[in-house]
Amino acid sequence: MIGYVTLGTTDMARSAKFYDAIAKEMGTGRMMETDTYIAWGTPGGSAGVAATLPYDGQPASVGNGTMVALEAKDQDQVQRLYDIALANGGTDEGAPGPRGEGGFYAAYFRDPDGNKLNVFTMA
Repeated sequence: MIGYVTLGTTDMARSAKFYDAIAKEMGTGRMMETDTYIAWGTPGGSAGVAATLPYDGQPASVGNGTMVALEAKDQDQVQRLYDIALANGGTDEGAPGPRGEGGFYAAYFRDPDGNKLNVFTMA
């Protein structure tokens, strides 16, 4: 079971704006914050997401093949989250739509640091 996911950032203010907007649409907010990281989620709830300046002081980098998937309530929320991501500095990696079989509906985007995210729902 995943407790939380941490993504590196090179610009905490830019990440805060991006993830604050995503978290607000998902009905949550910041649950922990220091000068070097912010974590979004609900204590005792599902897995949270954190943006952090790398502990080793080296530049943050994007993992090839790494992606964080966020579960949406329905297809309309998938669309809203995709739109929010792009309006807050994210870039498109695949517009909302059905993917494969079994009712999987998803959108893909990257945060301002290049970390790949997905929002999805299962019909």
